[in-house]
Amino acid sequence: MALFGGFISKFKNVANKWSQGVSNLFSDSPLTDGFWDELEESLIGGDVGIETAERLIEDLRRTAIDRRIAHTRELKGAFADILVGCLAEIPGMGSPLEVIDSPSVILLVGVNGSGKTTTAGKLATMFRNQGKSVILAAADTYRAAAIEQLKAWGERADVRVIAQSHGSDSAAVVFDAIQAARAAATNVVIVDTAGRLHTKSNLMDELAKVGRVVSREAGGNTESLLVLDSVMGQNGFIQAEVFNRAIPLTGVVLTKFDNTAKGGIAISIAQKLRLPIRYIGLGEGASDLDLFSPKEFIFALLGMEDANDNDN
Repeated sequence: MALFGGFISKFKNVANKWSQGVSNLFSDSPLTDGFWDELEESLIGGDVGIETAERLIEDLRRTAIDRRIAHTRELKGAFADILVGCLAEIPGMGSPLEVIDSPSVILLVGVNGSGKTTTAGKLATMFRNQGKSVILAAADTYRAAAIEQLKAWGERADVRVIAQSHGSDSAAVVFDAIQAARAAATNVVIVDTAGRLHTKSNLMDELAKVGRVVSREAGGNTESLLVLDSVMGQNGFIQAEVFNRAIPLTGVVLTKFDNTAKGGIAISIAQKLRLPIRYIGLGEGASDLDLFSPKEFIFALLGMEDANDNDN
């Protein structure tokens, strides 16, 4: 699934920030110590993280020596290749979610405000457009507004929503949703969990209970996706570690990338979490969820026209 076209227009704000901070360093100037210092500073400022930035600089320096490159412009294509490699080496990176057996269950976890409910609605729309049947499970029972929001998405996507009253047992909602899906031969159950504070151990215990219900009722037909607000940057990794202890994560959905996100967070996620980024949210519309593509993402970040543009 190609991301160019609509993806580029939605991704323009983030790409422009990186073009100003990173891509413009690769002008036709001699390689100097100042270039390496500026590049490292720009990478860290772009949410790549210190350790990952140092690794990238080391790899690029080695490339410059091996190829006897003396000007920064000649390094841009090599830098793009290194960045793509950092992402593509993670199994499942950019691969779409597959519905093998029915029902397949997709658990969405993350803190309040990360965009879980919106992502649930977008995924429901995506699967419906693929001809799949979908049930949405309103397992965020702590907030009445979350239940109503998910019901609105259900109407929008023309899918059934399983919900109970505010304050109900989240695991019971999930159990009912899976049973309903099994009875109706529904392909996919998408579970919107509570945006619980990851510092609250009792709430994390309840999330683990939801995980046990899903494991028992759906077996291996389960994906647990961390919905991560891209604007959070490096702070998102604390969330990931705690959520992963409650429910083993299988992938990431990056949201709000059209807002004030810094492009480097995707690279940092790949290196620190070793989890595949499945989708990226670039707007509030039902169709504003794009399949993540490492190559197209990096070329968009660096302001390169297409995958053949290596500036060499």
